Amino acid sequence: MLSYRHAFHAGNHADVLKHFVELELLQYLAQKDKPFWYIDTHAGAGGYELDSGYAAQNAEFESGIARLWNAPNLPAELEKFVALIRQFNPDGDLKFYPGSPWVALQSVRAQDRLRLFELHPTDFELLQENFAADSGKVLVQKGDGFAALKSLLPPPPRRALVLIDPPYEEKQDYRRVPDALQEGLKRFATGTFAIWYPQLQRPEVSQMIAALKQLPVKSWLHVSLSVSQPADDGFGMFGSGMFVINPPWTLHSVLEKVMPVLVERLAQDDAASFVLEQQAV
Repeated sequence: MLSYRHAFHAGNHADVLKHFVELELLQYLAQKDKPFWYIDTHAGAGGYELDSGYAAQNAEFESGIARLWNAPNLPAELEKFVALIRQFNPDGDLKFYPGSPWVALQSVRAQDRLRLFELHPTDFELLQENFAADSGKVLVQKGDGFAALKSLLPPPPRRALVLIDPPYEEKQDYRRVPDALQEGLKRFATGTFAIWYPQLQRPEVSQMIAALKQLPVKSWLHVSLSVSQPADDGFGMFGSGMFVINPPWTLHSVLEKVMPVLVERLAQDDAASFVLEQQAV
């Protein structure tokens, strides 16, 4: 099935968590002079207009990035993230939200490279258009990002961030994620892998997290943000999470500062909370 369009959810609470963590990971990799790759297995369209089209229909950004837009006294790391989004909205009004590829492009250097994969035909065309001017640094390919990892890893510079955030439209995605990581780690054990997932009332979510924790790695970090009580009917996303393999040592302390603020700012009811755990060498 290829019905999922991320534009409906652009800039929501899950995007805020995902892209904040992504930015922290990219900035850490950029501290060394050596080049690195950014690999995005499910890149989407790359960026989204918030005042028209799909994003305007649900306006999920209003309970996400919009709540941080003019918020005072944010932690410096979170303020830096909001400043990045402001670069795409130079008139000061929140009208555009960058997807993970745009966040990455703003964070990489001349020597770094992006490899973007998207299977949905419409989003793939939009992704190509959005990054046509950056073809020297960005390679956009139509295909299954899970399968692509086999041929890309290890990347030539032996340094990379791999972002895996499938739509979880089909139950098999919850199995494909740990399977892809099992194979990817065989080829690239030192890489940083970041996995996004939705918080839903279905057993596959907790089963996937348990499988990720059993992967043969020395260190991982798991952070989740719940913005509301799960719905009585059992449907709908009430939060999201990120599971990072081989995270930078700085990430846990940053999230200790930022997550309470995200809970406060993005809460939709009194059940809002976060979880932060890690396994470190």
